[in-house]
Amino acid sequence: MEVNASKKPEKYAKIKDMNKFGYYFIAPFFLVFIIFNLYPTLNTIYLSFYNIAGFQTEGTFVGLMNYTNLLKNSLFIQAIKNTLVLWTMNFIPQIVISMILAYWFTNARLKLKGQTFFKSAFYLPNIITAASVAVIFYALFSYPKGPINLLLINLGIFDGPYDFFRNVGFTRGLVSFIQFWMWYGQTAIVLVSGILSIDASLYEAAEVDGATPWQSFRKITLPLLKPITLYVLITSLVGGLQMFDIPLLLTNGGPNGSVETVMTYIYKQAFQGGRNISIASAASIYLLLMTIVLSVVIFMLVRDKKEKKG
Repeated sequence: MEVNASKKPEKYAKIKDMNKFGYYFIAPFFLVFIIFNLYPTLNTIYLSFYNIAGFQTEGTFVGLMNYTNLLKNSLFIQAIKNTLVLWTMNFIPQIVISMILAYWFTNARLKLKGQTFFKSAFYLPNIITAASVAVIFYALFSYPKGPINLLLINLGIFDGPYDFFRNVGFTRGLVSFIQFWMWYGQTAIVLVSGILSIDASLYEAAEVDGATPWQSFRKITLPLLKPITLYVLITSLVGGLQMFDIPLLLTNGGPNGSVETVMTYIYKQAFQGGRNISIASAASIYLLLMTIVLSVVIFMLVRDKKEKKG
């Protein structure tokens, strides 16, 4: 008995020694997180309470003045509105088209041929860099000798070249379309994965009971797809609020600031003009708070009724 008792502490000591290797493996992640995420976030919060402009390294403490000034800044308020409008304009068709594609790809009754090709083709825009996409679309609609202008003139639709990027409605529509075009493929793939994870016996039972494909989709697929839908909504929201590259590279936020987003506003405040680091930091914190609040709202609206009661 004494021998067994002496062996147990040794055994536990060996287990503890082996457990420490787990910390070694996760240490790089936490190190990178602290350096590139946590520290910049805390530093941004710190800078938002100071008045630092240009290339200054120190500033004066101003409290909440930067935050109150932003709420009075019409350009910042307009940037918030633009961000929400552009996200709504691209997300609604994105989720609708993606849901339709997911339904087609997973419906055994349709038996679509060439699914692998179409999935790859729909996902392809997502792997093209935003800079390349912006340059391509700018060249297509450029004034006065862009391909679209020349085509419309040759067809007799336009009498002369038209500057598309001076039209607010067109510019917003184009930015929204590009965002939709780049991301609907990924959304469709995520939804397809979610639908395929649903137990096939549920659809078989519904078919035996005489349910139509639409009834099965509405009564089985949509309710069981809620967790995936919630994921898509929140990730799309986060991406939409961080919309930056397409509006900046396409028109630099114009015309008349119609596609100026919160991210492009922050960039211009921090790295252009007077380099208002403090204002940019305060705007970044506002963006963080917007993301948190809207994500919580979406989560509360989409989550299951059982979770709400619990």
